[in-house]
Amino acid sequence: MEFNTILLKKICEIAGAPGFEKRIRDLVIELVTPLADEVKTDNLGNVIALKKSKNNPEGKRVMVAAHMDEIGFIVTHIDDKGFVRFHTLGGFDPKTLTAQRVIVHGQKDLIGVMGSKPIHVMTAEEKKKLPEITDFFIDLGMSKDEVEKYIKIGDPITRDRELIEMGNCVNCKSIDNRVAVFILIEALRILENPAYDVYAAFTVQEEVGIRGANVAAHGINPDFGIGLDTTIAFDVPGAQPHERVTELGKGTAIKIMDASTICDYRMVAFMKQTAEKHNIAWQPEILTAGGTDTAGVQRMGKQGAIAGAISIPTRHLHQVIEMADKSDISNSILLLKACLEDMDGFDWGH
Repeated sequence: MEFNTILLKKICEIAGAPGFEKRIRDLVIELVTPLADEVKTDNLGNVIALKKSKNNPEGKRVMVAAHMDEIGFIVTHIDDKGFVRFHTLGGFDPKTLTAQRVIVHGQKDLIGVMGSKPIHVMTAEEKKKLPEITDFFIDLGMSKDEVEKYIKIGDPITRDRELIEMGNCVNCKSIDNRVAVFILIEALRILENPAYDVYAAFTVQEEVGIRGANVAAHGINPDFGIGLDTTIAFDVPGAQPHERVTELGKGTAIKIMDASTICDYRMVAFMKQTAEKHNIAWQPEILTAGGTDTAGVQRMGKQGAIAGAISIPTRHLHQVIEMADKSDISNSILLLKACLEDMDGFDWGH
């Protein structure tokens, strides 16, 4: 399968902070409309693309969720000198923000830089202290009057990083979770005959509390559910073997649990069996902190769903840049396709 780096780059680089997903939503609608039987957008902003099964007399539904939003910020104050203060939308590691470029999305997009107190004028105690979000401001290089021509309180802010290739890896802002958006689109492209009706949900506001997936699952009421999201690859210097969660290049990850979901043992067994049947490289994932749309998919339908997740090992999560291996991404596409096509051949009653 040819890897479409150009498409992944386009999906990753477009802006879409939680609650401000319009740009990425418009792109997703453009991309999935030729691939689905029906496409609709709900009131919260989720995009639901339906691909119907050719033989599904019981009308069973499988929901696959990939969130469109990325961690970002929101403007809270513009001071007398034009410096912007902000609040986070999603979780950030503050130490990774120093001197990083961001984009403030107002009446027009303005490039800014994350500023903080220079090390030359820090006290000895300040040098020892880890930075906090409140230590930072955004410098737009403009006066207050100039800034206020374009920017207002409540405008969203995203990171400014392009996608590059490093070895067999891709490196960009917002790999979390645009890589899953890419995987879901590519799986729809090659999906030939799904066992059940597939509801591909491109969800909003995951980074601030799985809000979009909750609403989408309530509307779809799926029998089965698959979450698609990144997970930690802590395979770097200093990591102990029991801390790694996953490793880059070792295959797609089949989630067993995270802090918000214990995946259905039947779905875990089915995914493992399917990966083995199709010779797809995989690794198990247990993440003791953090959660994904899988929780909403599993719980928010009227009767709940038999749910699990396909996770993409990713280094440097929730930092300014994130990195994933192209082979793991490709294996995730293949496993999702195989699961959607083979789902009716598994004994779900055991």
